[in-house]
Amino acid sequence: MLHGINVLVTEDDKLNQKIISFMLLKKGATVKLANNGHEAIEMMGREKFDIILMDLQMPVMDGFATTQYIRKSMNSDIPVIALTADAFANESDEYIEAGMNACTSKPIEVRVLCDLILSLTKENQDKHLLKPFA
Repeated sequence: MLHGINVLVTEDDKLNQKIISFMLLKKGATVKLANNGHEAIEMMGREKFDIILMDLQMPVMDGFATTQYIRKSMNSDIPVIALTADAFANESDEYIEAGMNACTSKPIEVRVLCDLILSLTKENQDKHLLKPFA
């Protein structure tokens, strides 16, 4: 289902890292882990990712600050899915204002997450395919 999709999971909780990685690997994705936003930014400088799963509350650099840095300083439009323990997160515009594309709450439902990943990565690929030649 997710074959060929390179996912950067930015999550400080080791158990959540294992669970999310297992789910995504089982669906065929390639997965790399960052423990905080600072690590995620460093990894983005070394490797190309198709999508980022971003925990909102992390030490060093949280998900909001990281996404804003990715959007403004790195000028990247890579899709970002916010991960939060807040059950009402989908009702909040806070993550959209920070530059995230979508949000899902923990515990993560595999099908919902996979559908989001597929939708956002396809949307991003289509956007880049439609750019006119310079």
